[in-house]
Amino acid sequence: MIPYFIKKCITLLLLLLLVSITVFSVLFVLPGDPAQIMLGINATPESLANLRSELGLDQSFWAQYFQWLAQLVTSQGSRSLNYDMPVNTLIVSRLAVTGPIALLAMVFAVIISLPMGIYAACRQNRPADVSVMFFTQFGLAVPEFWLGILLILFFSVKLGWFAAGGFPGWTVDVWGSFKAILLPAFALGVIRASILTRLTRSSMLEVLREDYIRTARAKGLMERTVIYTHALRNALIPVLTIMGLQLGQLLAGAIIIENVYYLPGLGRLVFNAIGQRDLPVVRDVVLFMAAAVVVVNFIIDLAYAYIDPRVKLK
Repeated sequence: MIPYFIKKCITLLLLLLLVSITVFSVLFVLPGDPAQIMLGINATPESLANLRSELGLDQSFWAQYFQWLAQLVTSQGSRSLNYDMPVNTLIVSRLAVTGPIALLAMVFAVIISLPMGIYAACRQNRPADVSVMFFTQFGLAVPEFWLGILLILFFSVKLGWFAAGGFPGWTVDVWGSFKAILLPAFALGVIRASILTRLTRSSMLEVLREDYIRTARAKGLMERTVIYTHALRNALIPVLTIMGLQLGQLLAGAIIIENVYYLPGLGRLVFNAIGQRDLPVVRDVVLFMAAAVVVVNFIIDLAYAYIDPRVKLK
């Protein structure tokens, strides 16, 4: 297990380094002058030159990259041009919204998809299986923002159970903050549940055809034991892969749903930063989102070794 863990850690570090170079390179070649944005169109050439020197914008690509990397490693980070505060502080404050939304959406996706996928697989080609497949087809066809708007119309406008948008803050109102993220998390979770349900069903059907499942049944084991002890554990291996990818996507791709519900998360932060040409914020947030996807998949790889011992031998 230890050699496998060391190998995965080295791969993780190399991937993070490659991601950082890619993100910095893409934003480095974008047109626009941060110094001009900060000082305005009426700034003199002398003041622009002084600010570029102060920010290190007059240095070479690699000099700027290693300076930025050193700031990230030492936890100093960049400074926002518009908010005039460290980007790390902005990320942490906005992650307090996006993080719970992503985790809650994943919880909704799992508690919906796993029972439905197992239920459909055990009743293949029966009315229950057809009903589950209809639900998943509906979920795959519905855009997240449209489902989010429908939830607002029904639960907020018609029933008045939830606020239509906004976020009071965890330190101000814990219950109100939880209610504020419940609908967007459900909208995100239902869409992901459709994918996971189909994958769980197909994976369970494949495992249930294996010889060791027939042997377990021939031994007289209860059907519940066969399904949940012998079949489900092996069927979860491909499902975990998609779960990891989806969790990374939820952390990195909640921009639209956060704008629908007017939530101050990472998605709205990077969306506003792009419009304001706040490149330090865009660069650090994009790197954080990309790193989150890489780290989540690293955790999933470690989970493989626990679920399937054969992985440790690779």
